[in-house]
Amino acid sequence: MNSTKSSGEEIIYQSGFGNTFESESIPNTLPKGRNNPRTIKLYTEQLSGSAFTQPRSLNFRTWLYRRQPGVIHNAQGDFTSEHFFGGADPAAGILDPNPMRWSPMKDDNVDDDDSNNRTFVTGMHLLGASGDPASKTGIAIYMYLSQQCMANSYMYNSDGDFLIVPQEGTLEIRTELGRLRVPPGEIAVIPRGIVFAIDGSGRGYVVEVYKGHFVLPELGPIGSNGLANGRDFQYPTAWIESDLSSPATLYNKFGSRLWKKTITTTPFNVVAWHGNHLPFKYDLSKFCAVNSVTYDHLDPSIYTVLTCAGDEPGTALCDFVIFPPRWMSTDSNTFRPPWFHRNTMTEFMGLINGGYDAKKGFEPGGASLHSCMTPHGPDSATYDKAVADPCDAPTYFSGGLAFMFETSHMLRLSEYALEHACREKDYSLCWEDLPARFSTEQD
Repeated sequence: MNSTKSSGEEIIYQSGFGNTFESESIPNTLPKGRNNPRTIKLYTEQLSGSAFTQPRSLNFRTWLYRRQPGVIHNAQGDFTSEHFFGGADPAAGILDPNPMRWSPMKDDNVDDDDSNNRTFVTGMHLLGASGDPASKTGIAIYMYLSQQCMANSYMYNSDGDFLIVPQEGTLEIRTELGRLRVPPGEIAVIPRGIVFAIDGSGRGYVVEVYKGHFVLPELGPIGSNGLANGRDFQYPTAWIESDLSSPATLYNKFGSRLWKKTITTTPFNVVAWHGNHLPFKYDLSKFCAVNSVTYDHLDPSIYTVLTCAGDEPGTALCDFVIFPPRWMSTDSNTFRPPWFHRNTMTEFMGLINGGYDAKKGFEPGGASLHSCMTPHGPDSATYDKAVADPCDAPTYFSGGLAFMFETSHMLRLSEYALEHACREKDYSLCWEDLPARFSTEQD
């Protein structure tokens, strides 16, 4: 186990990706030798993140031992539908093949009616989505800008799993299973159905997968170590919250809409648990990058941290890829930045800090989108600089931390993504100065 300080209080973590863990906040409250004993002071509840009959390696469930079961909230009134999560109907989005880039969200460029009271939930903006959570197919991508804690509210997602990338501001995540502290440079995953609340202001990115769960990519000929190592993923330990002093709001993302009800008892009353359907976090600085030491720039798949499988073998519903500080070593005749390319996948990029080595003007907190078969690559200034580089020595890139959500799906873009002032509508001009470099005419 290891720990970190959170608001002056120590948080204890358990380590190891995909492990089955157990934890108890009060000694001797976790049943031994069986999951559902008849004589127990707590209520037993199982949280299943997969079908009961999934293969063992893909089967996710956690047994919870709590002061009151989740059904207590059913007796405290019905959910009512608020509006679409992220402010837009994902099914109403527009397919648009043009390359796009957005500047960072700021208070003065987010036009909502509650700008001083946004939380992680209410400060969410849908950029694009594909598929349908009702049939458990597809993906959605968001950006959030929050101003305050979820001090009197909770949420769970019936539609899918969240992968959260904070860019500005540390997130203090409270869940049924325990707490996570996630500063910029780290990520968190909150699987389907787990109740959580997020404290802290800031902005960042979220990808949601409607089917499956994020797992470590296979390493193939790389061998048994490298990329994101399992030992560096951290999971919470049991923690309980005091009873509510006043009624609170419970949100449920269900069918892309945000539903809510008032509750009078806390959902954070799990005294002990054991299982593998759990929230977790990862420090991106621990990623072990692999790169060429002979020639050519390898495919960006070598920077995959986590992947969520698609329906076709070898093709992801979502890959989470990072471009971290790293050594770039190659021969003297290799173009070091990414080459110009067109891709069957859709690539959404964000920048956590610093700069991106293949594109000028890409700001931390901003984003770009290059859809299926949309040509993209380095801008003209980056291209010229890389061609002039003699590549006569290894180079250590330490200028920033970028990431990519890569998906096999096309994204239907929201009105916010297409029309908001954050969108840089002159983005494509970054390639206008690329001249023709070869003539077929004979001298």
